[in-house]
Amino acid sequence: MPYLCSHYNGMNYKTAIPILEWLPKYNKSWLRGDMNAGLTVGVMLIPQGMAYASIAGLPAVYGLYASIVPLLIYALFGTSRQLAIGPVAMVSLLTATALAAFDGLTTEQYISYAILLALLVGGIQFLLGLFRLGFLVNFLSHPVISGFTSAAALIIGFSQLKHLLGVDLSSGHYVHEIILQAFNKIGEINWTTLIIGIIGILIIVLSRRIHKSVPGQLLAVIFGIAAVSIFNLGEGNNAVNIVKDIPDTLPYFKSVTINMEIVQLLMPMALTIALISFMESIAVAKAIQVKHRNYKVQPNQELVALGLANITGSFFQSYPTTGGFSRTAVNDQAGAKTALSGIISAILIILTLLFLTPYFYNLPKTILASVIMVAVFGLIDYKEAIHLFKSNITDFWMLIITFISTLALGIEIGIAIGVILSLAMVLFKTTRPHTARLAKVPNTRFYRNIERFDNLELNEEILIYRFDAQLFFANSDFFVDKLYEYEKLKKERLKLLVIDGESINNIDSTAIHALEEIVQDFKSRGINTYFTGIKGPVRDLMERSGFTNKIGEAHFFMSIQDAIDYFESGGNDKSDLKSYSNQFNK
Repeated sequence: MPYLCSHYNGMNYKTAIPILEWLPKYNKSWLRGDMNAGLTVGVMLIPQGMAYASIAGLPAVYGLYASIVPLLIYALFGTSRQLAIGPVAMVSLLTATALAAFDGLTTEQYISYAILLALLVGGIQFLLGLFRLGFLVNFLSHPVISGFTSAAALIIGFSQLKHLLGVDLSSGHYVHEIILQAFNKIGEINWTTLIIGIIGILIIVLSRRIHKSVPGQLLAVIFGIAAVSIFNLGEGNNAVNIVKDIPDTLPYFKSVTINMEIVQLLMPMALTIALISFMESIAVAKAIQVKHRNYKVQPNQELVALGLANITGSFFQSYPTTGGFSRTAVNDQAGAKTALSGIISAILIILTLLFLTPYFYNLPKTILASVIMVAVFGLIDYKEAIHLFKSNITDFWMLIITFISTLALGIEIGIAIGVILSLAMVLFKTTRPHTARLAKVPNTRFYRNIERFDNLELNEEILIYRFDAQLFFANSDFFVDKLYEYEKLKKERLKLLVIDGESINNIDSTAIHALEEIVQDFKSRGINTYFTGIKGPVRDLMERSGFTNKIGEAHFFMSIQDAIDYFESGGNDKSDLKSYSNQFNK
């Protein structure tokens, strides 16, 4: 338990429970902003929560349940003061994907498994934070996440066609299947349903143009309920599909049913949701924190907070939750100063469950579809694809491959391919780093890359080789191959090899053996090998391995120019050699 020990043994409760840091210092002038933001986000959460629950395949009320306890727990343990926790589209889709693997589930079983999934996701996040493993999300590159998010947004959006069009489409996670089904049933479209949905979309979009804090989603909900109620559209042959009864009870404490066989089946997706939801949350939390200088977002503490929010939420009928982009932005714009805004949002949801659920009886599902579609289509990041096409073609193709594989092969395979691509790119860049041949800038002591600079002083008897990465077993062969490739360009004229170590941060035994063979080979052909700019940790490893003694300290220099001066003096000018030798032994 290193995380807890480091906090509690030092009695640093404020670090482990951040609310103890800001609550005692609460300024009354902040209350207005927190109240306004809390009410605004709470109003957003009502339609969003119900809509996102439908994406997850759950009854609408579970979206409201997921908007209470997780918010309260995050307010205690989270380090962001503006992050709005609750159900989000991406996690809802991943929840549905995880549970789609189970055939023939009753509604009670489906709900039970979704709640168990929240417990597993929370447990993974809590342990990752406890053992300070938040860095693991760095293995998912931004292009991969962008491609996956854009594809998932399309899948979520098109999955709502059945509600928007008012036709019966089988559930699917492949866009082409959904579009084909919709096309085949174009003659069965319920035009009343479609018109209400389109008007709902227009209300949400146009309200955003007025101001982002305008509750367009709630206005769309009010319009939909009013239209169905006034014109009695919920009955008859062409009735608009409505939400109907929503329980008017609060979530209560209930132990989570744990079946180890089910846990094993859910665990891969739980890990996926844990990492992706954390990435979504930490990305928006850091983006908002830049605007505020009175606190700092701590990634590992955020994992602990999200983990506890999901764990505790699961005991109060919540499915997996995380921080949402749109609600967080609105929360900040509405004036939120502390996590009190989240507590106020949760209180509003409680009041809604207690007193307002009967008013949602006539809420058309097409309005929930419009809420979802507007929200998720905003996640399609085509601008990033254009930017990468112009700036980094490798990252562009990573984005495109992830995007296409997620659309064509499904969420799970798309994620897997994205992870593999990210790791493959890390390995590729590590094993084949940038290298350079250097030459002198005229009338200076500086040496630069021959491929990038013109009019450099090139000495055909000297090869200066720079390797821009750590040197270890995975890239030592590449290091050697590039060196001999550069040597061939010198033909028979080479008399001195200078290995510039300024960019080498680490070295292992395999690399040391490779260096020994290089030095011996070049020496056998009458070519000297000098090392320059070797960093302290690398010097230490060279000394402990005996490499320094084998080739002699006379082969090490502080700078490239020192090595060149020593070589050109015929090996007699040792004025700088002594000072470097002393530095080498520090």
